[in-house]
Amino acid sequence: MAAPRMGVTEWSMLILLSVLWGGAFLFSKVAVTELAPFTVVLGRVGLGALALLLVVHAMGQRMPTAGRAWGPFFVMGALNNVIPFSLIFWGQTHIASGLAAIINATTPLFAVILAHFLTGDERMTGNRLTGVLFGFAGVAAMIGPAALIDGFGLNILAQAAILGAALCYASAGIFGRRFRGMPPLVIAAGQVTASALMILPIALLVDHPWNNALPSPTIWMAVAGLALLSTTAAYILYFRILATAGATNVALVTFLIPISALLFGATLLHERIEPRQIAGMALIGLGLMVLDGRPLMALRRASAIRS
Repeated sequence: MAAPRMGVTEWSMLILLSVLWGGAFLFSKVAVTELAPFTVVLGRVGLGALALLLVVHAMGQRMPTAGRAWGPFFVMGALNNVIPFSLIFWGQTHIASGLAAIINATTPLFAVILAHFLTGDERMTGNRLTGVLFGFAGVAAMIGPAALIDGFGLNILAQAAILGAALCYASAGIFGRRFRGMPPLVIAAGQVTASALMILPIALLVDHPWNNALPSPTIWMAVAGLALLSTTAAYILYFRILATAGATNVALVTFLIPISALLFGATLLHERIEPRQIAGMALIGLGLMVLDGRPLMALRRASAIRS
């Protein structure tokens, strides 16, 4: 069977998906200026869950009713939403949104390492090891040697938090294998709904949102953007691309998210990206290309044609 191909429609959808997920770093950076991180997580997954459940119902699908079916949703929700969102939103109170997106792009690197130890069919290869080494060299370049000299301040801890989020996303990818055969939108709605149920008591106990002033309209718009655009619309688009172009092709979005996040941060938030961060992004991008394999194969074919 021939591998799914990427046409103009699929590439357009992939670019739009990268904008939606890259925009999440913009929305969250704005939201945490007035809201505590757990409250932002609650807003994102709470509104997102409601919207996704409505979409599931509108498409004639049904959510599981058996209690045992919801256990995996809670695990997936913790790994894919509650923990990484909380880490990213806290991290963005100390570092730029573009930098957070670059560090978050290390998710496939962690996935390769975890898959080697936790699965039987995705072992480490020479190319994968090379890609991982390039990627983590990029992380080291972004953090810089100052961490060894000046110690681990909030800026370094914030970057470590984003790395922790990437590790959670990679773990969720491994755990998500058990949902094979279940409608993708049901998986999305189930995990986001479970996330909302988990984060609600945490946000109430830790953030005490009733003690805070009512957020400005800009903050409400940022939270709505997180929930409706970067969660609901992004999941729908993701699964549409997955169905038509396959998992390997949809994974290319990893290359594009930092670009859109950097553009949003620079143009709308006036964030400055340092040269070492650009160098780090280049190394991470090189590592991802080695992992993916196709860009290098295309270069070899082009070289063979010229010769």
